[in-house]
Amino acid sequence: MTSRKGRGRKVRVPASVPDRPHLLEWLKDAENAAAYVEAAIELGDPAGVLQALRNVAEARGGLARIAEKTGLNRETLYRTLSKRGNPELKSLTAILEATGLRLSVTARKAA
Repeated sequence: MTSRKGRGRKVRVPASVPDRPHLLEWLKDAENAAAYVEAAIELGDPAGVLQALRNVAEARGGLARIAEKTGLNRETLYRTLSKRGNPELKSLTAILEATGLRLSVTARKAA
């Protein structure tokens, strides 16, 4: 929270407006989920990509359901999709498949 002066008095306002419920609802659509993960990849931050995948997993059935579909136990899935996670390709493709996505490779656009 931050403090701001409003009409001569301090007002405590949240640092940001929580929009998580809206995000999770938006990610239920496969096209939105794919665009979201793709945008995270383009930013080049591995932790951000894992957070994006975790958000998609939560939106598209929850981590317990995704763990069941992938054959990974829930703790492993949480650890895999954490900021320090380092998923193997096998785990990554299983998570993508369970969330209705797939891995794809395209040529880089010329600068």
